[in-house]
Amino acid sequence: MKKAAVVGLAAALSLAAAGCGSSSGSDKSTVTLWMYPVIADQAKGQAFWGKVEKDFEAANPTIDIKIDQQPWEGRQEKVTTALVSKKGFDLVVLGPDQIPQYAQQGTVEAVDDIVAPAKASYLPNSLTALTVNGKLYGVPIYQTITAPIYNKKLFADAGVEKAPETLAELKEAAPKLAAKKVAVLDYPGKPDVSLNQSFYPILWANGGTVFSADGKSVAFNGQEGVASLQFLLDLKAAGGLPENTASKNNDIEGGPLAAGKAAMYHAATAGMADQLGAAIGADNVGIGLPLEGTKRVAFGIPGALVVAKHSENKDAAKKFATYLASPEVSGALAKESGFFPARTDVTVPDQSAAAKEFAKSLQYAFPGDTHPKARQVMGVLAPHIQAALLGKEDAKTALDAAAKEANQLIGSGG
Repeated sequence: MKKAAVVGLAAALSLAAAGCGSSSGSDKSTVTLWMYPVIADQAKGQAFWGKVEKDFEAANPTIDIKIDQQPWEGRQEKVTTALVSKKGFDLVVLGPDQIPQYAQQGTVEAVDDIVAPAKASYLPNSLTALTVNGKLYGVPIYQTITAPIYNKKLFADAGVEKAPETLAELKEAAPKLAAKKVAVLDYPGKPDVSLNQSFYPILWANGGTVFSADGKSVAFNGQEGVASLQFLLDLKAAGGLPENTASKNNDIEGGPLAAGKAAMYHAATAGMADQLGAAIGADNVGIGLPLEGTKRVAFGIPGALVVAKHSENKDAAKKFATYLASPEVSGALAKESGFFPARTDVTVPDQSAAAKEFAKSLQYAFPGDTHPKARQVMGVLAPHIQAALLGKEDAKTALDAAAKEANQLIGSGG
């Protein structure tokens, strides 16, 4: 991005700087952003964020930006500690599953004023995902999306003319591929894998939800949930899941998909498609729309900038957030990260063919059932799903047991 364009953009997006701290003499308002490895390549990430910092400061000489690169590991605990202790950052990147608890605690700032001027340009699902009790608490700067990836050759060799597009078609194809000693679905049943990329997409496709409408209890043990888990058990019985499905993760490299022992993964990212292409040849990789049950649902979340309530430079922080969410910067971020813009008025430079296929699923993006206890409930449910896959519990018993534990967790307030 040329400096002149940055200056013009920053001026156009300028927010009032009053209250940013002292700006007399050489004093500056300091804004600290906790950023995460959204750009997986460390060198590229450092170069990108270094340029963002330099360009913004050139256009805003009274604001000093500090972009503190943080690891994904331990993010929740570190963010919580920083907000409680009222130090560490002014801005932080969070997902919609994390924001509700901080909004309830009153430790983060509503940001409706940042998004309002360009609200119509954002993906509606992105904004809905970041809204708590009618207020917006995050400024989306990127959007993730998942979609099925599959091995075209394996389906063709098994006599399946086109890859399954529905859950019913997936189940129908299972015995045909099993006859070739191939699992139709590379399901990752290890509890460490987020249920957003394993069980939940099947639950949502069948019309189920994780929580009740009022959020006071779980709903995953309803008929839709039982049918979803039974679907997996039926696939297993038909030879449609890997033998180690209960203990495997969703890594492509070294897994059944790369080895030609499984035909499809239903909740992959664009990066996973590239990895599969490297293993089996890009021409053999297919990318589909979310598998349909009663509806199509793709897990996808916005990565959002959140303003700390304790920030002493909120106006400066909001000005920087506005800049990062601009079409120019978010488009460049999408190019470097492999994720997608959270806005419809952004053009991603040199977007790959695979990325364009994944982008078709953005219209089905769903951030998951947001709830202050969402992550804890996931930790309760996952081991019971694993137990069912191991044959230790039937579908209803597993989900009812998990629901009992989860409801106790929700009711405890802990």
